[in-house]
Amino acid sequence: MNWQRLALHFPCQDCSLVGILHLPERPQARGVLIITGGPQYRIGSHRHFVLLAQELAASGIPVMRFDYRGMGDSEGEPRHFEQLDDDLDAAIAEFFSKLPAMRELVLWGLCDGATAAARHAARDPRVTGLVMLNPWVRTEQGNARATLRHYYVQRLLERDFWLKLKGGAVQLRRSLRSFIALASTARQVPTTDASLPQRLYRALHQFHGRTLIVLSGADLGAREFSALYDHQTHWRRLLDGPRVRLVHVPQANHTFSSKVWRANVAAACADWLASW
Repeated sequence: MNWQRLALHFPCQDCSLVGILHLPERPQARGVLIITGGPQYRIGSHRHFVLLAQELAASGIPVMRFDYRGMGDSEGEPRHFEQLDDDLDAAIAEFFSKLPAMRELVLWGLCDGATAAARHAARDPRVTGLVMLNPWVRTEQGNARATLRHYYVQRLLERDFWLKLKGGAVQLRRSLRSFIALASTARQVPTTDASLPQRLYRALHQFHGRTLIVLSGADLGAREFSALYDHQTHWRRLLDGPRVRLVHVPQANHTFSSKVWRANVAAACADWLASW
């Protein structure tokens, strides 16, 4: 299907934001808004967001990607990912103004962009879907556990590590201090229910649309998210629900830097969008 690309400039508070609309010749009634994760902008690492938008637009799905305030070509000061509500409201309003026949919207995000999308989704009834790649749920304890389990254990199984240790290239004392510090942090229990994972859980619990979660096989952030499913009953109940689909891309890194990994993401998104 033919499509065209349109440059957008639209207001957010007292700033001007920049976006790109990928508009099919016969657009479907459901669009996709791509939300960047810092420190990326609307093109994405390895042109991921551009390539995805082109592929979806070629199948008839209108796609908008944009720079929120302080990123890329948009004006303003940089924003924390939990301070993007005004930017998302402005982008959503612009998207619907350009496509009056559009009836519903999917928010698509990577890393903290995914978490920002989830936090925003329940606020707007026009948002009926979420696509979340490697959602950001970082805590000191969770990061320590993921590092111990997936980095240190892996290093102990690598021949190169033992050769370096034998040859004196590994500073054993410093490595042991680092390991002990991580182990101490990993044993700590958060004293509040206001942690980032709990805030994300509440956002997803309140969202009544459909959610696709794509996790990289070689990303500590994805492993930290997976640990929520493995160790917390309420997360397992949520993610096993009928409105959530989990997809794993083995060996992929955080930004899906290879053509094969990006193709896996695009296929998962297209299949999920077509399923409803």
